[in-house]
Amino acid sequence: MELLLMLLIILVSTKLAGDLTVRLGQPSVLGKLLVGILIGPAVLGWVTNGDLIKQMAEIGVILLMFIAGLETDLEQLKRNWKSAFAVAIGGVILPFIGGYLGAISFGLDNTQAMFIGLLLCATSVSISVQTLKDMNKLSSREGTTILGAAVVDDVLVVVLLAFMLSFLGEGTDTSLGLMIGKKVLFFVGAFVLGVFAVPKVMKWLSPLRVSEAVISAALIICFFFSYMADFLGVANIIGAFAAGIAISQTKFKHEVEHRLEPIAYAIFVPIFFVSVGLNVTFEGLGEHMWFIIVFTIIAIITKLVGCGLGARLTGFDRKGAIGIGAGMISRGEVALIIATTGLAGNLFDIEYFTPIVIVVILTTLVTPPFLKIAFKDKPSKHEDVVEVS
Repeated sequence: MELLLMLLIILVSTKLAGDLTVRLGQPSVLGKLLVGILIGPAVLGWVTNGDLIKQMAEIGVILLMFIAGLETDLEQLKRNWKSAFAVAIGGVILPFIGGYLGAISFGLDNTQAMFIGLLLCATSVSISVQTLKDMNKLSSREGTTILGAAVVDDVLVVVLLAFMLSFLGEGTDTSLGLMIGKKVLFFVGAFVLGVFAVPKVMKWLSPLRVSEAVISAALIICFFFSYMADFLGVANIIGAFAAGIAISQTKFKHEVEHRLEPIAYAIFVPIFFVSVGLNVTFEGLGEHMWFIIVFTIIAIITKLVGCGLGARLTGFDRKGAIGIGAGMISRGEVALIIATTGLAGNLFDIEYFTPIVIVVILTTLVTPPFLKIAFKDKPSKHEDVVEVS
């Protein structure tokens, strides 16, 4: 009964908050993120971040990235692979340096400073995806570059994390070679399956005389790719994105997209957005206020400049480069996973865990308005797409 009440509160509050922020000229996702703080433990305490809510939120972000894969222009992605690499590299180098120097200035030791630098390298584009979708920019050149850069960023950050755990962590037996090998295995496997197996699986399963055979087949592929990504040490959202791209190359693309969006946006995706705010706590906030302020500024500026510079060097104009930099700011659930892993490996002190979580959430909250400003008045590739809120 308690779960039903929480779901009721989440659905009502996200739809009303999303509508309000759209009326105020901001992407609907911003309202959904903020209302999560309002109804969560930090303020009203109406919704708690229990295991079931977390699991439903995880399904929400997987479906969100699966839909992003379905809507991605693969030819555009191929054309912009150099930009994606440049953006990702710029978005790793500058945040690492900024995070490291910032941590040293606060008196943290070398290991902790390196880990915080690494944590600021992370990017989670799930929030950017929804914001770009709200503004009909997901299939633009900038949108596909952000998506491609996020994949490269994920690989670089996880490899660097494996390196740190191997040489600096305590109580871990992480093998760097094994970790890199798993990632190579995933991407090779995803490519082979995407090209040869996915079209056949969709063709085999879609004629089954059961209800919603096509969408069920698509979800089977989505969850399989997500599971294998997670199993091999790659973020499960990357697996979902790869599955979406694979299905987008089949004749079932539009049917899957049309039938999946009502499922995703009716319940799972709103729960994901709210779950971000549920992690906020104001406990001990005053003690680490300057830490939070300084690292939030570092996190925003280093991604904006680093990724924007990578985009600028590969042919984007100033406005496009700023938009790409803005789209890479959010650290989201990827950074939260890295923070938890680093804590378990004794790479930084638990005293800084809550401040780091707040920094991660703040980068997530500022991403929608930054993108709105960056893409204001910029022509869209698909102006006729209806906003999803």
